[in-house]
Amino acid sequence: MSLKSKVKLFKWISILEGTSFLLLLFIAMPLKYLYNMPQMVQQVGMAHGILFIAYVLGGVILWKPMNWTLAQMGIILGCSVLPFGPFFVEKKYL
Repeated sequence: MSLKSKVKLFKWISILEGTSFLLLLFIAMPLKYLYNMPQMVQQVGMAHGILFIAYVLGGVILWKPMNWTLAQMGIILGCSVLPFGPFFVEKKYL
């Protein structure tokens, strides 16, 4: 797989991971705690968990080919736990 295709795949993973995190925080969690509807958290949470793991693995795989410093890698991985963080990474580092 070429570097270009790896970066493109990581961009998609980043966008999907960020979107799933926002859905979890701003839709699924309020439904669970305000309306006693935990089903959405189970479904969105599972998708987000899988995408989170894919995001971290993708970042680690691209670390050396993209020549990211340790500080940049820390920012990239740290953004995975911040709302809107993966969108920042997708725009600034990819």
